[in-house]
Amino acid sequence: MDESSSATSVRSTDSASQKGSVFEVLRVFTWLGCTCFGGPIAHLGYFRNEFVARRQWISERAYADLVGLCQFLPGPASSKLGFSLGLMRAGYAGALAAWCGFTLPSAALLVLFAFGASSVAHTLIGQGLLHSLKLVAVAIVAQAVYGMARSLCPDRQRASIAAVAAVIVLMAPRAIGQISAIALGALLGIRYCSEAAQALPEALHFPVSHRTGILALTAFAVLLVLAFVMPADSAAALFNAFYRSGALVFGGGHVVLPLLSEAVVAPGWVGEESFLAGYGAAQAVPGPLFTFAAYLGAAVQPGGGVVTAGIALVAIFLPGFLLHLGALPFWSRLRTFSKMQAAMRGINAGVVGLLAAALYQPVWTSAVLGPRDFAIALSGFVLLTVWRAPPLIVVVLTAIASTTLTVIAGAPG
Repeated sequence: MDESSSATSVRSTDSASQKGSVFEVLRVFTWLGCTCFGGPIAHLGYFRNEFVARRQWISERAYADLVGLCQFLPGPASSKLGFSLGLMRAGYAGALAAWCGFTLPSAALLVLFAFGASSVAHTLIGQGLLHSLKLVAVAIVAQAVYGMARSLCPDRQRASIAAVAAVIVLMAPRAIGQISAIALGALLGIRYCSEAAQALPEALHFPVSHRTGILALTAFAVLLVLAFVMPADSAAALFNAFYRSGALVFGGGHVVLPLLSEAVVAPGWVGEESFLAGYGAAQAVPGPLFTFAAYLGAAVQPGGGVVTAGIALVAIFLPGFLLHLGALPFWSRLRTFSKMQAAMRGINAGVVGLLAAALYQPVWTSAVLGPRDFAIALSGFVLLTVWRAPPLIVVVLTAIASTTLTVIAGAPG
């Protein structure tokens, strides 16, 4: 490694290891929790813009490594990524702050929806605002694909891996496609990316000891066994139903829906019509789709309310976080081996492909419904990439443009 490369590596590591306050983490993730539309893969674009490009909490390569781990284990990928960034920045309290900030805004909206406060979304102004945030997602995810492709797919091998990953995700069912793309990226990386010139991975400092990791994995296994063996009419039945759903989901997001349907519709806790109405509402709010659990917890009969919504919300996120916490101390060591580094190069390229696929489906297909939408999204992309405008400015300008055109035309699109 030459002198300049060493200096760059040191600066990158120092930047990544700087600590921040819990309030800082909460503030940033609350903003993201109010503005991140487009689904779990699209959220990775927002996070990359905020923490790699803007705040420089983590380097591009380390970010992609972390994304690969979050994608590979069960649970909601974007929430685990936020949990990891908060943990790295401000310890366990920072991890909790990141989860609360990113999760509670959409959870609160869905609980209100369960109580009947859904009329605003049906007004022209409400529709225009929601549609504008979808268009912002197009611009931000496109910016992330562009930036990550330049950094993580600099040669033919990795660009090809990214393209193959995108095709797999678009053609295969969501969870199978995502896991297959990551796994194939690792295999192709070992085969074709071993000779790629790359520095040793920078150290990522997570305050998680091996003992804590083992305890987290043990807690995950014990709670999962209890969730299956305890009677369905036990006091912990609601917690167990949502814990099982969260523990068995690879890919996150929409993949959890069949499990949730079996958990709450089959025993008669929530009617099928209410279940589908809540799912529709979950598509229209920012943040992780797993917050759909808060709606279901509030809607369960009998006795649904804020407390049951909180139980359902914690239960569905907990298994993924326990597994992730258990993997972090061992993963930090594994990524220093040469074969693992080659695999991570392939996985990183696969992550670019995942994000490119998400740019098309669901981000593009759900937002760009006509020429005016394309014009607004393109303008946002240029503002972000060429003019380097802050995302808040892009959000405000897009909201004004989309809402005005919606009111004039009478409907989005």
